[in-house]
Amino acid sequence: MSEPQPPISRGFRGRRVEAPSRERVPPGQYVTRDFPVLSAGPTPRVPLSEWSFSMHVGGTLLGKWTWPEFQDLPQTRVTVDIHCVTKWSKLDTVWEGVAIDALLEAAGLAAPPTAYLVAHSDGGYSTNVPTADLVGGRAMIATRFADAPLVATHGGPARLLVPHLYFWKSAKWVRGFEFIEADRPGFWEGLGYHMYGDPWREQRYGGD
Repeated sequence: MSEPQPPISRGFRGRRVEAPSRERVPPGQYVTRDFPVLSAGPTPRVPLSEWSFSMHVGGTLLGKWTWPEFQDLPQTRVTVDIHCVTKWSKLDTVWEGVAIDALLEAAGLAAPPTAYLVAHSDGGYSTNVPTADLVGGRAMIATRFADAPLVATHGGPARLLVPHLYFWKSAKWVRGFEFIEADRPGFWEGLGYHMYGDPWREQRYGGD
């Protein structure tokens, strides 16, 4: 599954470095050169020949892509900072994949059909995100990290990347979007984590 692991990871400590600018590091975070691997279960490993990504609203299929078809969609490269709820931040990470804007366009959509979605992943993980936080170049389905294919331990072959939210929202092993009218909790949100997860407001847990 994905990042938080409350009873295990809350005290995680990596190799800290001095932050180049506190303006880039949210409150309560420290900067690390490591890329910690935090999961709540076994790492799914799906052959690319069996992988697909789909989008649904209600009972309607909006689009579905095999791995080769997904690779043929417009690809985007971004350099962003990421912030884990377990308090590490990693700066200047480089990702490549398909922007959510491009994915919607490929499905013939000018905009998301609802105000919220639930991202579903292999291994039973899910997370909820407002769709406004995924468009306008703010998010992607990432398939490459640091100029190499995204490895399974970091969510490969594909993970959601929403860098302005805590990293548990960037669901590993993502396989589909379920567009929904009313917000509802995903896996960690149902266990007490914040429904939105803004690191700059330290929205780690419900009530923060």
